[in-house]
Amino acid sequence: MSHRNVPQIWHTLGHVDVVHGLYYLFMRGVFGLWDGGLVALRLPSVLAVAAASVGIVRLGQRLGGTWTGLLAGLVLPLLPPIQRYAQEGRSYALICALITWASCLLVSNLSRPEGPDRGRARGRRRTRVQGRARGWVTYGVVMLTACLLHEFAVLILLGHGVTVFGTRSVRPMRRAWTITAGGVLAGLLPIAVFSTTQSAQVDWIGPPDAGEVLGFVVTALLGLVLARSTGRSLGPVTLPALALPLLILPTTLLILTSPLHPLYVDRYVLASAIGFALLAGAGLDRLRLRLSARDAGTVRRVTCALAMVALLAALVPVSTALRKPGSRENDAVAIARAVQDIAGPGDGLLFMPSRRRVWTLARPDSFVALSDLALERTPVASNTLFGREFPPERIRERILTSTRVIAVRDPEGQPLDASAREAVKRATLDAYFEQCASRTVTQARITVYARPGHC
Repeated sequence: MSHRNVPQIWHTLGHVDVVHGLYYLFMRGVFGLWDGGLVALRLPSVLAVAAASVGIVRLGQRLGGTWTGLLAGLVLPLLPPIQRYAQEGRSYALICALITWASCLLVSNLSRPEGPDRGRARGRRRTRVQGRARGWVTYGVVMLTACLLHEFAVLILLGHGVTVFGTRSVRPMRRAWTITAGGVLAGLLPIAVFSTTQSAQVDWIGPPDAGEVLGFVVTALLGLVLARSTGRSLGPVTLPALALPLLILPTTLLILTSPLHPLYVDRYVLASAIGFALLAGAGLDRLRLRLSARDAGTVRRVTCALAMVALLAALVPVSTALRKPGSRENDAVAIARAVQDIAGPGDGLLFMPSRRRVWTLARPDSFVALSDLALERTPVASNTLFGREFPPERIRERILTSTRVIAVRDPEGQPLDASAREAVKRATLDAYFEQCASRTVTQARITVYARPGHC
């Protein structure tokens, strides 16, 4: 998508992926400056996690002290979900960084002194009011950018609202946040409304399974325990007042909507890790203080040190596994190589269903020698992700001109697409071809079909 020009991206967003439009345009700019392939694709995510970690340090220092900030900043990049999306060419790490710094701005705005300016000159009073206004405008711009990168970031805005109305902030502060939040929602509304016309894109999301719900419950309970161990507040906003809504509210709302329309995917609420990192930093700081106390016994210190070493050692296998191709559901490069290995020049190629043609976009040169039998217009030419296919009868005619066909399909057990185009692909292969070989590569089932006697 990001290698298409801006008008092509714009027209494609009219059909699909409008929720990712800003990210595609951002990466278009990155590739315009430096087309460094996979490095250029992933580098923004790496830098975003670094920026988020710095922001966490600042937040922790503001809310709990220097050591709380430092330890929270060290915890964030060690969390497995953060490690994963620090590697991927997606928007979620950028959103996490923006949310972190928006939280810093929120705390700064809520910590500004309010009240009458008796004894101050009128010019200084005006400067102070302008400074408050700039702070809220900056917060709104950063939050709106995060929401435009993915609209579910708006759930964090609701978490911030809980923080604002649950702390000792005075009425003018609450009014300022409400006005700013209204501006963010107004800026997001056009894309949010238009994205409902593309809701079929999230039809693949199922209800969260028991393991996902249990994992969230355990994390939330751990967060509540850590919140009880936080030290005194260094300002009007307490660390738990900010961290707990970030940790609990977004995921809870997405899970609760599942009976109406399943929308919960862990990466949609990746920024919730900010709350957990802050609470973990505060808990570790509390532990540090207890261990450094004069009455702390040697046995307790050694036990805690061994526990920390064991925890870090337990992260090593997870971190290693996350850096292997097998950690991803789909490996487009491996799929392209498998098709190259199994296909011969001039073989026909079918994607069943057509949306699996997206696997060709990473390495299009791997499929050049094959004839895509159903494709009428390429994804780029049709301003789509999957291309535009011929009518069913034309697809049938083109399949019958081939002796061998390579079918790139969903894995066994997936529901069959009931559209006329997909039905004619299956019916023609079953009636006139026999299955010669099949192999599964991640989520792709690659099957060779040939006319009888030509396997």
